[in-house]
Amino acid sequence: MKAMILAAGRGERMRPLTEHTPKPLLKAAGKPLIEYTIEALVKAGITEIVINLAYLGGQLKNYLGDGSQYQAHIQYSEEGEIGLETAGGIKNALPLLGDSAFLVINGDIYCDFPLQNLINKRIDLAHLILINNPSHNPEGDFFLRNTAILAPEGEEKFTFSGIGLYHPDLFAKLKPGKSALAPLLKKAMQNQRISGEHYAGFWMDIGTPERLENLSNFLALP
Repeated sequence: MKAMILAAGRGERMRPLTEHTPKPLLKAAGKPLIEYTIEALVKAGITEIVINLAYLGGQLKNYLGDGSQYQAHIQYSEEGEIGLETAGGIKNALPLLGDSAFLVINGDIYCDFPLQNLINKRIDLAHLILINNPSHNPEGDFFLRNTAILAPEGEEKFTFSGIGLYHPDLFAKLKPGKSALAPLLKKAMQNQRISGEHYAGFWMDIGTPERLENLSNFLALP
């Protein structure tokens, strides 16, 4: 199975740290954020990795190279300086991701979810990992019923972790260009073609300088 790390965002909430450094290269406990994700993928046995690039993407490409230093093979999906948002970025990367289901992980999260559990998992159009609602997203995103994620209406919702399995068919009718993921998912949810699971382990969205510092402190614990 192949994996894609979403790394094209500008990191506006991280400014001024991201004015000259792409967010995935910001360091927590002395290591760039994206290295934790790559290492987790390789540990799970996923070594074919695609990374999308936009803002300051050249720095990421120069730092990570072909991935051999991580015992991985890294390919890059170029989006230009502006970026294509999540669905548009995945659509653009499909030629590198193949015809089977693939894993996508946000480049600005830290999570101890066992990624190996997703290898060879049978899905329809997508399978999302949901977590308890953090303080910065108290209303949640989607609700879960009998392992099927439905449109977010009427029941207690969980937060999308930024970890998901996707089948290329989900993006088949999407036109190339800039496009968000949520509308695409919600449309498929109406037909009950999106599954999911709740994970209660450690998860953190590294979206602000304060959260980056919090992660550094967590990783420095004995």
